[in-house]
Amino acid sequence: MNHIPEFPFMAQRAEGEREHREASDPVSHPAHYTDGKIEVIDFIEDKGLNFHRGNAVKYIARAGKKDPTKEIEDLKKARWYLDREINRMEKEKKV
Repeated sequence: MNHIPEFPFMAQRAEGEREHREASDPVSHPAHYTDGKIEVIDFIEDKGLNFHRGNAVKYIARAGKKDPTKEIEDLKKARWYLDREINRMEKEKKV
């Protein structure tokens, strides 16, 4: 491995692929965030998203996956975080 991980579950292979992880790890790798080619947190960190934007992405990515009955609720949460980010940016521009 070329990368010294901060946490064991963050270890990467030299070619950049994640080490094999247990599919049922609800703390480090919940199924509702790991169903694609990359984990949502890896995308958020790679893009350098702040808290509000990162949470919006998180809720959009998991909408209906963690709990199918709460898909709309997840999307509303994403919208709430986007609204807070927009409000923050608008306040900064007024200063």
